[in-house]
Amino acid sequence: MTDFQQLAERYIATWNETDPAARRKLVDELWAEDGRYTDPLVDLLGREAIAGAIGAVQAQFPGFVFTLGPVDAHHHLARFTWLLGPAGGEALVVGFDVLTVDGQGRVDRVLGFLDQVPGA
Repeated sequence: MTDFQQLAERYIATWNETDPAARRKLVDELWAEDGRYTDPLVDLLGREAIAGAIGAVQAQFPGFVFTLGPVDAHHHLARFTWLLGPAGGEALVVGFDVLTVDGQGRVDRVLGFLDQVPGA
């Protein structure tokens, strides 16, 4: 049985990892090889694309960190809110993700929504 709280924490930790090699290792451990990430800005397939997108977000928001909100889960899926902002500061971006896992407990799909974005 998948511990979705722990899985969501690992997912957020991956988004917070600033070292590219360490981040890629975390993506490889967490994601299914053919994992897919979709939000209003991107539709990505595979670990390399996902790791690259995380690096691009970090470049766009240097020094910001992701914080995990409450996690709700059942069967093979989970939903949770996340916040992005300066450490200890107010969130600039707020989103909501739904993820599913494969038979090995790896993330195979994330559907992301942006609830609050700068300038919107």
